[in-house]
Amino acid sequence: MSADRDEHADAHAAELADIHLTDVPRLAGGLGAITSTARFLQRETGLGRGAKALLAINQPEGFDCPGCAWPEPAEHRARLEFCENGAKAIAEEATTKRATREMFAARSVDELRALTEFELGGLGRITEPMVLRAGDRHYRPIAWDDAFDLAAAELRAAGPDACAFYTSGRTSNEAAFLYQLVARWFGTPHLPDCANLCHESSGVALAETIGVGKGTVQLDDFEQADLILVIGQNPGTNHPRMLTTLRDAAARGAVIVAVNPLREPGLVRFAHPQKVLDVMRGGVALAREHVAVRIGGDQAFLQGVAKAVLELEAVRPGEVLDHAFLAEHTDGLDAYRAHLAALAWDELEVQAGVPASAMRALGERYAGAERVIACWAMGLTQHAHAVPMIQEISNLMLLRGNLGKPGAGLCPVRGHSNVQGDRTMGITARPKPGVLDALDGAFGKAGFVAPRGAGLDTVDTLHAMRAGRITALVALGGNLVSATPDTDVTAAALDGCRFTLSVATKVNRTHLHPGATSLLLPCLGRSEIDQQASGPQFVTVEDSMSVVHRSQGVLAPASEHLRSEPAIVAGLGQALLGDVLVWDDLVADYDGLRALIERVIPGFADFNARVREPAGFILRNAARERDFSGVAGGGRARFTVSHGPDLRLPPGRLRMMTIRSHDQYTTTVYGLDDRYRGIKGERRVVLMNSADLVALGLVERQVVDLISEWRGEERCVTRFIVVPYDIPAGNCATYFPEANPLIPLDSVAAKSNTPTSKSVVIRVVPAASR
Repeated sequence: MSADRDEHADAHAAELADIHLTDVPRLAGGLGAITSTARFLQRETGLGRGAKALLAINQPEGFDCPGCAWPEPAEHRARLEFCENGAKAIAEEATTKRATREMFAARSVDELRALTEFELGGLGRITEPMVLRAGDRHYRPIAWDDAFDLAAAELRAAGPDACAFYTSGRTSNEAAFLYQLVARWFGTPHLPDCANLCHESSGVALAETIGVGKGTVQLDDFEQADLILVIGQNPGTNHPRMLTTLRDAAARGAVIVAVNPLREPGLVRFAHPQKVLDVMRGGVALAREHVAVRIGGDQAFLQGVAKAVLELEAVRPGEVLDHAFLAEHTDGLDAYRAHLAALAWDELEVQAGVPASAMRALGERYAGAERVIACWAMGLTQHAHAVPMIQEISNLMLLRGNLGKPGAGLCPVRGHSNVQGDRTMGITARPKPGVLDALDGAFGKAGFVAPRGAGLDTVDTLHAMRAGRITALVALGGNLVSATPDTDVTAAALDGCRFTLSVATKVNRTHLHPGATSLLLPCLGRSEIDQQASGPQFVTVEDSMSVVHRSQGVLAPASEHLRSEPAIVAGLGQALLGDVLVWDDLVADYDGLRALIERVIPGFADFNARVREPAGFILRNAARERDFSGVAGGGRARFTVSHGPDLRLPPGRLRMMTIRSHDQYTTTVYGLDDRYRGIKGERRVVLMNSADLVALGLVERQVVDLISEWRGEERCVTRFIVVPYDIPAGNCATYFPEANPLIPLDSVAAKSNTPTSKSVVIRVVPAASR
């Protein structure tokens, strides 16, 4: 054995990387969060400008954090209502660095492509409209009116059927509504958005089972829950303010169970940085249990938990299930019960990657809890079997009536701060007929006719670009190249367009694959003052729990040449559609925009008055009221029956999932460290189980190539560094967007068409062997 070990060490000694690894911290938050935030603020904004922004973030008279969509408390809001990553998001937006015309003159698109995501972000805020004309490789200044005229001419030349209007989840309600109105008035049904890439699976799954594609809980439900399941989610990095909610729940005695392949420090212990005793005492323990399912094994695991609950009911008839709820509100229980009874425990163990005892233990705990909340995020939504996997959560919750009562419900935790609001406003390639009817009713006299043809979502838009059917793209925010899978394919698709337009605050990789002609239109950030003809304006957003509230910036704009998102959309509408609306009035006072929303979107009656309440207002959620009339074919909550995939792999293969580091938010990279995983100064890493290193003849810090396999095709990313980590054998993890080139564009979730970024079959080979 020792001879073999020496042989491996000799073979790979020349390919070891000089990477700085530290111990994984035993808690989230604490002094580390304070120190990291202060350093980032000093680097980007200076402490004075940064402090002004932080005092206004998530406050009733301030602005909504442009990071995640976790809600703020309606009452007893903290004076400092932000997290470490929220502070970094604001500092990134409020930076004093500028991407000026001189920078663009000095660097061609090709030179900018050589920069990393981190380096691109470091260029700073775009200060004026820029154009890249056909045959040129430099962006150059252009006047606003000329930019709008150019955009209108290019879109008309392409035609509505060949144009797609993409939306980022940071877009406000007002801008999103006007944007979809302009797109549809122009005649295109193609409204892809970032939700197609993340929680689309949740919306599809819940719409089929409970009739509403949103979560059913409010923040105060966490104050009453006995058991909180956190499944396929890392709130410590992706939704840090959620840790405060979980901390308070754990402190009063609620049980938190984490179900995730990785043991994330953010769910082990949390020390609230603003609570001195928390910091001094080492925080509060959060998850009492961590169930390390294999990647994609959540479906089998949840079926095992539900099977255990039904077995308990057989032993204690009438004591475990909520029979009154089931009889009054659900269909399909008998078929579901028979399906689970037929599943063998040994096969569930294989597919879940955990013993039956773990499933039975959680089943016992679930059966003994009166109020249960189930939370999840993209650890579930980005698999081929994502929709049935999420529906297994719904099945489990229905068994004991954990819907429509205080302290219980379903909680898909959204990423972008208004991704849910954008969908409410009509940003979707598949709108409900009622929304189109309402648009026709509101604007038909002005000549509007809603296009009724099938629209393209994000993945299908990219396929259409490759085929030459989509030749023009308008993007209201976002970074499509870095957010989507199959990076090289996506970039080539954009390069093949005749025209692209991006509304943005900073340069990102999408702008460097511009097509023949491209516009960069710089907009105000969420934190900046929006001064219009009638005075300072506010916009509105909707959080993960359907709370609609206002957001008003407090900082001076990064440049006098910036325009707000609604103003940019209105300018495009004027140039493209003419005087079908009084565009200037809509921009002068956003109350007029909100009045239009009120005429079309359900739930927004008295919009202007209600949103001026300090906490805003909550949109009705029928399922929260045990009204399941939205479920097709019966109007009752539905149990579903599904067969999970076989997750066993051929020898020498691993199943890879992409994750974020603690120093990034979506595709924005704040730095090169991942403090919660003990990694410093590097992002091209692959986290692997130590047993897999031995089996593959690899060693810690070895430089390797990653090769994905899909239907006979191979994709490769080079020179990643092996890091041993606490992850189930046969699984590995990498950061996105660095590993996105490995994810096939064709590999998507059934029904939702979401890319399978959490389930990629790969080989890991020494870099020297290729």
